[in-house]
Amino acid sequence: MKLKEGFMLKEVAGSYIVIPVGQVDFTAMITVNETGAFLWELLQEGIELPALCAKMTAEYDIDEATAMRDIENFIKILSDNNLME
Repeated sequence: MKLKEGFMLKEVAGSYIVIPVGQVDFTAMITVNETGAFLWELLQEGIELPALCAKMTAEYDIDEATAMRDIENFIKILSDNNLME
């Protein structure tokens, strides 16, 4: 799994915002929380779901089922916004 090119994650005043690079379309921006930013960074590198889940459970104090559910929800949001390859 990998994110599409042309988007970047920026931290602004304690919030994380995904913005399109080289565009002035403010409707294309989405806000993510700290966990979303963590997942975004891993997805930029290209990572498979099991490895993503393992990294998330290692980083946060959650069980595998919760991590998998949260990851799948996050990926759905990214896919719905056309941010995944």
